[in-house]
Amino acid sequence: MGVGGQGNDQSPGSAPNGRLLQVLGVGFGLAGSIGGTIGAGILRIPGLVAEQLPSQPWILWIWVLGAFYALLGAICVAELAAAIPKAGGWYVYAEAAFGRRAGFLVGWSDWIAHCIGLAWVVTTLGDYLSPLVPMSSAWIAVGILGLFTLIQWPGVRSGGTSQEFLSLIKALIFAALVVACFALPLPNRVEAPASFIPPDLNLFVPVVLALQAVITTYDGWACPIYFAEEFASPSRDIPRSLIGGVLAVAGLYLLINAALLHVLPIPVLAESSLPAATAAERLVGPQGGAVITAVALVSLLGVTNTVAMAAPRILFGLGRDGLMPAFTAEVNAGGTPVNALLITSLCSTLLVVSGSFESLLGMGAFLYVGLPLCGFITLMVLRQRQPELDRPFRCWAYPLTPILVGTVSLAFLLAALWSDSVNSLWALALVAAGGLASEASQRLRAAA
Repeated sequence: MGVGGQGNDQSPGSAPNGRLLQVLGVGFGLAGSIGGTIGAGILRIPGLVAEQLPSQPWILWIWVLGAFYALLGAICVAELAAAIPKAGGWYVYAEAAFGRRAGFLVGWSDWIAHCIGLAWVVTTLGDYLSPLVPMSSAWIAVGILGLFTLIQWPGVRSGGTSQEFLSLIKALIFAALVVACFALPLPNRVEAPASFIPPDLNLFVPVVLALQAVITTYDGWACPIYFAEEFASPSRDIPRSLIGGVLAVAGLYLLINAALLHVLPIPVLAESSLPAATAAERLVGPQGGAVITAVALVSLLGVTNTVAMAAPRILFGLGRDGLMPAFTAEVNAGGTPVNALLITSLCSTLLVVSGSFESLLGMGAFLYVGLPLCGFITLMVLRQRQPELDRPFRCWAYPLTPILVGTVSLAFLLAALWSDSVNSLWALALVAAGGLASEASQRLRAAA
């Protein structure tokens, strides 16, 4: 079931005061997971992996390992989202486990990271389209933001339908790329020597670097949790969406890598900054680059729609729970938190026109790494503090699963702090500033 069906306590077609519509199903959940995960990264990362691990079996296994990490994360978070099906994402679980202050800090961090990510995606789209449109890339990016704001405005049905459509088109395009790699004849094929890794080579650092790159392409697997309150049957549909989404993306990623390895010798794959374009050019000539540009555009449009839908749900949840001004929780008849949508679009627009993304991206990346780690910790804390909580889905192999995936997440968080300490510390300062502002606001409200 996709966008359709009604929750039992909802009047048809409209949202009661401050409430979201329960109209989403597994179709949307899978589309959100796929749309929020598959971006331009899969077009670039295979080359970085081949540079670290010049061996076909190792390359494919590292993608399997990345999928395993994402799958373990999905299994952990499925328990939280099914047990506490509220809109807002990670902050919902942090508040349940650690209280309102911790909940606000996590929600604030999540919303800021989403705004940064949304601004970066539309800016990238603007860069792709600027040679084709007689406008600056920044104005194109602002226009795309405005377009997706209008798509989301009528309601969750409009946003959900666009998500399902864009995700379907994206999956079909990548599937067509895979088929073309195996079906089209390769002109002037040169067989490269069999690749191998010397047995005496220390693989620890190459594997870690390759795995870190691969895991970034799975970012977005948790997208369904932001819409937990809008599923018609959250206890059933959210776990299926999370786990099914990861499996679908993993299968497509493995097929794409197998196709690239079929077309490109590993040395060529390792040297290419955009392996998919290199493969397309080998298959169909110079126009192959244009083909991959179109693939990238469709991928980024799907990501834009997902983030534009998810970010306002964070503000909505914070506002409804009294952690942000109450007007952020206003919902229109179609089930869209309209003020939260406008604030998100405005913030992302300001980031676009600021024109400086290096520091912002470093800050956003640090926040994105830390948020799932908060979720894994929350899962274990709630198991201890609220054993009576109804859990329609229970994490498999608990507590091994959250410990394993949490350890990997912590390692990546520390690596981000070490490799980009300036932006990581700025990210922490931004979180602290939000916390201080919230604390001051609460005291002023209490004094009044």
